[in-house]
Amino acid sequence: MPLTQAKNTLENLLEELKNNPNPIDEELVQLAYVFASAAHEGQVRKSGKPYITHPLATALTLARMRLDQPTIIAGLLHDVPEETPVTLQEIKKNFGAEVAQLVEGVTKLGTLKYRGIERYAENLRKMFVAMAQDIRVILIKFADRLHNLRTLEHLPKEKRERIAHETLEIYAPIANRLGIWEMQGILEDLSFKYTNPEDYEWLRTSTTHRYEQKLAYVAKLQKILEKEMLKQGMAYTIVYGRPKRLYSLYKKLLRKNKDFDKVYDLVALRIIVPAVADCYTVLGIVHGLWPPLPERLKDYIAMPKPNGYRSLHTTVFGPDGERVEVQIRTEDMNAQAEFGIAAHWVYKEKDKRQQKRELQWIQELVTWQKEIADNTEYVKKLRNIDIFSEHIFVFTPKGDVIDLPDGATVIDFAYTIHTDIGNQATGSLVNEKMVSLDTVLQDGDVIEIIRDKNRKYPNRDWLEFAKTGIARSKIRALAKPF
Repeated sequence: MPLTQAKNTLENLLEELKNNPNPIDEELVQLAYVFASAAHEGQVRKSGKPYITHPLATALTLARMRLDQPTIIAGLLHDVPEETPVTLQEIKKNFGAEVAQLVEGVTKLGTLKYRGIERYAENLRKMFVAMAQDIRVILIKFADRLHNLRTLEHLPKEKRERIAHETLEIYAPIANRLGIWEMQGILEDLSFKYTNPEDYEWLRTSTTHRYEQKLAYVAKLQKILEKEMLKQGMAYTIVYGRPKRLYSLYKKLLRKNKDFDKVYDLVALRIIVPAVADCYTVLGIVHGLWPPLPERLKDYIAMPKPNGYRSLHTTVFGPDGERVEVQIRTEDMNAQAEFGIAAHWVYKEKDKRQQKRELQWIQELVTWQKEIADNTEYVKKLRNIDIFSEHIFVFTPKGDVIDLPDGATVIDFAYTIHTDIGNQATGSLVNEKMVSLDTVLQDGDVIEIIRDKNRKYPNRDWLEFAKTGIARSKIRALAKPF
């Protein structure tokens, strides 16, 4: 389900719908296309192409993400109320209330712009409320933004830079938080070209030959591995080399003093297998062929990331001692890895509770933002909390993985587990060592909260070191004023 650019035609859209596991009425989708085409008749994009190419591209992206029929139809119609005389009521009459609500949600968001802190903050607030009401609204916005970025060269320089910056600062972090890494990666790469053109060009020219060399090397490993798996009667779906995206590589290089030799996943070897047990069998085959780096083995199947990501990662010394990252996963794990929350529309029956857990942070964010009336303060604090910060993964004593923003403290962990645990916290054991509630947690820490069960209320002073929205809102609401 790659989101690579393709010709935006109705035929391509209908062809893509044949791969959709959701019930799709192709005639209704065609009617939506005709409806949108008639509404946008005579309108052209800055590129000079008919306007209908944009909603068609949006719908095609949503179809490739295997989203449901209402979302795809809403993608075709998302600009109709804003750009044409046709009303939401007419959309509701022709395509139903669900489609109309999705289109209305996208329309209400308008365009996020940096034209003044007030408008910027209000648009952010609206976006999070819309996401809390129906997450599909932001998925349509992602698809809309993706095509806009792909046609950015037709806009004035100032507007290009503004759109690219807001994509890196708003849309890409939200895509990351939702686990939609395929979308995040493309949004970042398309924006990088305009936000930092000199570094973009340096990296593009520096990596061309390196990518070619690494792809050729990984292709050799692929042949060796496929031969060994066939020899051992091991079933697999596909094995391929996965190049690291430019912006992701750029961020890693900045942390590595621009030393390419310290980047082991420039091109990763990815193996897709039919079942979970096959993942571990293939891991054994890989380690039998090439010695692993023990500290680089990560089992996200046994301990998934909180956003649902599952995969086996290992780094091995291949032929000639070259280090290569290998990723092993099933097809549904791969769908989750690439499309995050959007993958639930493919595997929705078994993921209802997981989906609710993954979206809990949005509800918490909506609650938190109600507490801050000043928009300047809101934007300043927003950049330092859950969604726009880097994340760490810590563990409960039972091995459950907890997702927290970088810089989170013990008290944040306590409130993430349960309100009563937060209220009654007096200290903590972190990696079996006694620490205070203001201790900043590190990736991989194991935390046990020490409680006083007779205690009923939090301490208002905890606000000085609580970082997450949920911890701060609970402390404010429950702490005594004296």
